[in-house]
Amino acid sequence: MPYTIDEIGIVHSCYKDKFAIPRQARLVTAATASIELFPPYNEIEAVRGLEDFSHLWISFIFHRHVGKGWSPTVSPPRLDGKQKFGVFATRASFRPNPIGLSLVEIDSIEQKGSQLFIHIKGADLLDKTPVIDIKPYVPYSDSIADAKGGFTNQIKEQLFEVVFSPEADKECEQASQKYLHIRQFIQQLLAIDHRPYYFKNIEKNYSSRVYDYDLSWRIQGQQVEVIRLSLI
Repeated sequence: MPYTIDEIGIVHSCYKDKFAIPRQARLVTAATASIELFPPYNEIEAVRGLEDFSHLWISFIFHRHVGKGWSPTVSPPRLDGKQKFGVFATRASFRPNPIGLSLVEIDSIEQKGSQLFIHIKGADLLDKTPVIDIKPYVPYSDSIADAKGGFTNQIKEQLFEVVFSPEADKECEQASQKYLHIRQFIQQLLAIDHRPYYFKNIEKNYSSRVYDYDLSWRIQGQQVEVIRLSLI
């Protein structure tokens, strides 16, 4: 039988493009975002006690994938597309119901008149992502020390060295007046290899929109050079 799910809020995120969003939450701890709760869920009573928790689970909609169908098998990009797994053994966005789950850190809760915001850190969420539920992270039951990681145990994270061109260095210094931790954010973000596997042996420049900027970079060997951080 059909069900109706209301959007309880929307995400205001530093990630304005899908490309370069980390494949999991909390990989880029300096990434910031806010959940704005919609009426009637924007009452301060609805979040009473949430400030006593450090993290929360966000259930959300992969809104860019709505209506695009799903696939029973998926090739995880971090395995270079060489192996397939069932969609329910992955966190791929092309799902029967395009619902995602993200674990983030709570930064603060803010009420501005009739608006209510939950400010979060370590998000992996695209700007304007619809939120359908939030729940507190409970360490005594949610943390499982001996849990198995399936195919993710095959993945060895290889981080790049991140350097800034003289021009990008100046632009980053200017941007830090508005976004204090933007240099740390860029370093954490670009240390991760975001390239699709079919681009791994191709030298090219990449770009993505973050905060109010167009961030561009190139990869040479094991080093990433930030080329520009241009105000949009």
